[in-house]
Amino acid sequence: MSSPNLTDWIGRTETVTDTVTATPYAALAATLDRPPERPPQGTPLPGLWHWLYFLPLHRQSLIGEDGHAQRGGFLPPVPLPRRMWAGSQLVFHSPISVGDQISRISTIEQVTEKSGRSGKLTFVRVCHELRCNQQQDVALTEFHDIVYREAPKPNDPVPAPQAAPATQTWQRKVVPDDVLLFRYSALTFNGHRIHYDRKYVTETEGYPGLVVHGPLIATLLLDLLREHKPEAVLTRFEFRAVRPTFDIHHFFVCGEPQADGKTFRLWAKDHEGWLTMDATAVIK
Repeated sequence: MSSPNLTDWIGRTETVTDTVTATPYAALAATLDRPPERPPQGTPLPGLWHWLYFLPLHRQSLIGEDGHAQRGGFLPPVPLPRRMWAGSQLVFHSPISVGDQISRISTIEQVTEKSGRSGKLTFVRVCHELRCNQQQDVALTEFHDIVYREAPKPNDPVPAPQAAPATQTWQRKVVPDDVLLFRYSALTFNGHRIHYDRKYVTETEGYPGLVVHGPLIATLLLDLLREHKPEAVLTRFEFRAVRPTFDIHHFFVCGEPQADGKTFRLWAKDHEGWLTMDATAVIK
């Protein structure tokens, strides 16, 4: 049987619906060490908290060895074993609030296969459009970049680390213990074993420890902005994963306001000062 042509997945769409309920909001607040009160209807979601909804509800019999759904279906069946959320670009058009009925139309925009220094790579780009209460206008547009890669080989070159900015206006230390990673996996119904199964992640995937979720780090970056600019209304946000973060050491989320007063550079760095995520936020 011939291998599927992955570019055949370009243009495929998927529509899912959900309701913005209060308990996931309160649960993520507790996970981020904020007060866990259930918010009243009409409370706007903080940036990226829409990831608490539209959860991937795959049947247990359809889960693969890595804890993700088996390949195929909406996403193309990329045969490479490692999968990573490489980054996203988001535009916030109007608020999404507790009590809203929400729908998400997802479209596969690009599938690109390349070869890098460590072997084959496949990049998949998905566009998500979210709408509230059956309105025609889009409330949120998100481009989601996924990268698939081969399992590491003993002699693979190690990418040179990139130094994080030397100074910052804001900084918060984060200790990514097992419980934090498990709670975030549970909240997002993320079964990927690299985030909670130490035996699997070290022996099968070859990482030195549990991998901190990229979306969790991105959420912590915006939580840092929210701490210092609590009344700000987010209009744009983009982030790029630069280097994996593991639970065996603490890390930092940092921020620096830009000259216009509306743009903020946000980044994460590991305990040695290497850049792990780079981001930009824009507010009204």
